Amino acid sequence: MPETTLAEADSPLSRDQRELLDQVLDKWSLRVLETLCGRPLRFNELRREIPAVTQKSLTATLRRLERNGMVERVVTGTRPLAVEYRIAPLGKTLQDLVDALFGWTAANYAEVERARRRFDDEVTQASVKP
Repeated sequence: MPETTLAEADSPLSRDQRELLDQVLDKWSLRVLETLCGRPLRFNELRREIPAVTQKSLTATLRRLERNGMVERVVTGTRPLAVEYRIAPLGKTLQDLVDALFGWTAANYAEVERARRRFDDEVTQASVKP
């Protein structure tokens, strides 16, 4: 029987639920979900909207989000065939939460930066003392 850590025993989430949360809150997943909530996009359009993401990371993120039911991959009947990504109904349920996270970040970033500077200054001063 696998050991359960104290943190796992106290957590209201199962291991699978925590894994899902990690996947949804992943660096690129939040950006992709936010972008696709605006409108459906083809792969290269999505890459242009998120220029820092690599092709490999975007591909992996889209596959993971599609597997989790957050994003739909739609093949259009045009010539040549094109693939479009859009937010799925399940993914749309995250829109308010994603917007809230981005809003919180914007509203509190200056305070976080002050806390980081205080912490870094304290660590630097502690390491300089004999």
